[in-house]
Parts: sequence; structure tokens; C-alpha cells
Amino acid sequence: MSQEKRVLAPDGWAVLPVTLLLFAGAVPVTFWFLLSVGAVDRPGGVPNFWLLLVAVVVWGLAVFSCFGYFTLQPNEGRVLILFGAYRGTVRDAGWHWTNPLNSKVRISLRSRNLNGEKLKVNDKRGNPIEIAVVVVWRVEDTAQASFDVDNYKEYVEVQSESAVRHLANCYAYDHGEENETTLRSGVEDVSAGLQKELQERVAKAGVLVEEARITHLAYAPEIAGAMLRRQQAEAIIDARQKIVHGAVSMVEMALRDLTEKGVVDLDEERKATMVSNLLVVLCGETEAQPVINTGTLYA
Repeated sequence: MSQEKRVLAPDGWAVLPVTLLLFAGAVPVTFWFLLSVGAVDRPGGVPNFWLLLVAVVVWGLAVFSCFGYFTLQPNEGRVLILFGAYRGTVRDAGWHWTNPLNSKVRISLRSRNLNGEKLKVNDKRGNPIEIAVVVVWRVEDTAQASFDVDNYKEYVEVQSESAVRHLANCYAYDHGEENETTLRSGVEDVSAGLQKELQERVAKAGVLVEEARITHLAYAPEIAGAMLRRQQAEAIIDARQKIVHGAVSMVEMALRDLTEKGVVDLDEERKATMVSNLLVVLCGETEAQPVINTGTLYA
């Protein structure tokens, strides 16, 4: 694996006077050569080709040095490559100069968002679900991002999709076993697991995963209706359990108060009738209609 090597490039403002001196020196040399060419018509006049050679060299150096300047904004890096060999990475913001023969590859070090598409996968129980995630990442090692993978952006996208599919297969959508983490109930744990797995996958590309979150989670359309009815049924059962539990407590309290205060002496049959009537009133979905009994309980 490659490893980033940070280098300090000379400040561009410090090298600029040298470039200006080269241009300033090339002008008089060129002028002297032109004077020697103008003296050809005179007796014994011969052009000074040495001046021409010096002028070409000085002009070439001046122009050549101009290609070594480059700028860097904050949170940017330049990977320097000389004849296929990695020379280092410049990370300091500002105006710099380097060997013009160096290839200067710009890499952004800023945080980026990867908004993943909706994927249809199977959860731990085999139920088809739809899931999508958002990943916040940035380049940490420019050498690995440049040389160890072909395209680090595409690499992050592909590995993110692979990690999401594997994550969905490890957890149930909901209604897990006792103390089992599910995709719906254990959002924090699932996100932490996703970030850890994704970091292991993209570390080869010199990428640091700062955050990974689930943005969309739902049953697949083909089973969404059936699962919705199941959830509704479970909600109704839970509500009924609470209603019955509360009704039994109220009936128990009523019988206890009647007995303790001596309001009425009830035998077991009357208690059973009273309990039945109270449960009907408390647990019924419609309002109870009073019925006047003109006889007795035994008639």
C-alpha cells in the first residue's frame, strides 16, 4: 500500500523574482543578437550566434519556470509525480512553485456527501425491504487515493452499496428476538456498525468515513400491505391488553370497596354477574345501554 509523504513546496512569491530576472536577462541578450545581425552589412560584420544560443536558453528557462507555479485552496492537496515516481503531496494553502516537470494532481480534502440510492435487499428474516443511506467521507491519504485504487470516488460508491447490502442481511427489519437489535429500533447501533464496516472497506483508498446514517427504510411494495395489516393487528392487540388490564383492576377495586364499606353483601353469583357487566361496560367499543331488571337475579 502507498503512504502519503508530505513535502513543502517553495513559496511562489519567493521564486517569482528569479523568473522575472530570467525574462529581464533574456531581453538585452536578444537585443545584442539583433544588433549583431544588423551589423552583417558592414565590412567584417558577422552575426553572433553565441548570443542567439544564450537568448534561446534564457527565454526557455524563463518560460519553463512559469509552468511550475500553482495555487492551493484550504483543504486541498497536490500530488507531485515526476516521471512516474511519487515525490510527495503539498497540503499548505497558498501560491507555490515546484519543478515544472512534476505532474500536479489536485485532490480535494473536503468532506463529501454520498447520498445512496434506494436498494431492495432482504433482511435477516428474508423479508424484502428498501434501504438507503447517506455517507459523509473525505480523503485522508492522497497517495492511497491516487495510486492504490483506479477511481477512489467510484470505489467509495461501490463499497458503500456492498456494505449496505451486507448490513441489511445482518439485522431484522423489526420485531426481533428479546434484546435483539433491529433496523428500526437500533438506529444508533446500526449506524455505528455501518460506519465501522464501511471504514474497513474503503481504508484501502485512503478514505476516512466520518458518518453513515440510514435515510430511508421501508418494506418492499410487494409485502408492504401485508406488513401494515400485521402492524395494525399487533397495535390492536396491545391496546386490548391494556384495556382489559385496566378493566380488571377497576373491577377488583370496586368489589373491594363495596365489601370493605359494607354497601352491599354480594354472594359469588352476584359478584360474577357484576364482574361480567362491568367488563362489558369497560371493554366494549360502544356505549353501554342501561337495562332495567324488574325481577330478581334468580327469577
